[in-house]
Amino acid sequence: MPEQYIGLQEIINKQLEVAQPVLAEEQMEQMNFTLIEALHTNKQVYLTYYKRGRCITETGFIQFVDSPGDSFIFIDDIFELKNKMRLSELIDVRLA
Repeated sequence: MPEQYIGLQEIINKQLEVAQPVLAEEQMEQMNFTLIEALHTNKQVYLTYYKRGRCITETGFIQFVDSPGDSFIFIDDIFELKNKMRLSELIDVRLA
């Protein structure tokens, strides 16, 4: 019986997966400006990113941005953990 539930859960998870959105150049530039502004003003942001077939939104503070290295570091609002992420995984960034 438990194997059936695991199999059903895997099927449901596969159906919920979405393709990673493709962003226009101007959208990526705007997100970069927002990241830099949030870094310099220490404002909280809403980050939406793509991970394993899902779009996830979190709130946090930007600590470091490395545009040439395609990465940034943010501290999430709930657990106050540092998270390193690739800029290419970002879908949207908005100031809170």
